[in-house]
Amino acid sequence: MKNQWLWNLLAALFMIPTCSAALASGEEDGRAVVQASFDYWRGKTSVATVEMTIHRPDWERTMTMRAWTKGEQDSLVVITAPSKDRGNGTLKRRQEMWTYNPKVNRVIKLPPSMMSQSWMGSDFSNNDLAKSDGLLNDYTHRIVGTERHEGRKVYVIRSTPKPGAPVIWGLQVLRIREDHILLTQEFFDEDHELVKIMTALKIGMLGGRLFPTVWKMRKAEAKDEYTQLVYEKLEFDRDLPDSVFTLSSLKNPPR
Repeated sequence: MKNQWLWNLLAALFMIPTCSAALASGEEDGRAVVQASFDYWRGKTSVATVEMTIHRPDWERTMTMRAWTKGEQDSLVVITAPSKDRGNGTLKRRQEMWTYNPKVNRVIKLPPSMMSQSWMGSDFSNNDLAKSDGLLNDYTHRIVGTERHEGRKVYVIRSTPKPGAPVIWGLQVLRIREDHILLTQEFFDEDHELVKIMTALKIGMLGGRLFPTVWKMRKAEAKDEYTQLVYEKLEFDRDLPDSVFTLSSLKNPPR
């Protein structure tokens, strides 16, 4: 079924007119849809309280975290519970990233390759959690079809890496509703085999707008292994000074 779905997607792509003007227009439209969704998701700034549950067949753990974002590149994520993990955090500022472990009082700068690594053992990467702009800038986006969801048009977007881009995914497929809500994000390896899927399970009013309040990231081949995010609080466009996104704030987060 997975291979058939992929072939259907590729078939839909090849049905698109191949003249250069049509391709250019498709890419421009695809990027515009992704950009609008990204801006809607992050706002100018955002402050969120999120519960994360990591589920495996033989164990499960839950933690609560606070997250701050500003613009397209800056983010700070800090765990607030349980007590054994409290204070662990990650700071992303433009293209640089650091982690902090309060038990050893140590800040570690991560190389760019670590942006794609698992965050705190979850199915979300550092990039996923930071809502990094890498998806915007390192991929070419083309609309390959449309669907319907709750009476609204959904754009199916094929995102392929730009030549030489420092990415690990050979393909991403996005489904973005016409009101800018990201419904699914599928991650494929360099052989275009599906690796993991992020799905919006519940959409409701939060932070003054419709927003996916529950997310699930699961492995394609292991349906009983997943990580779920539940947004408890969310505020957009608060005035956040640049000092929030510093090493000092990583060690002593804002209230």
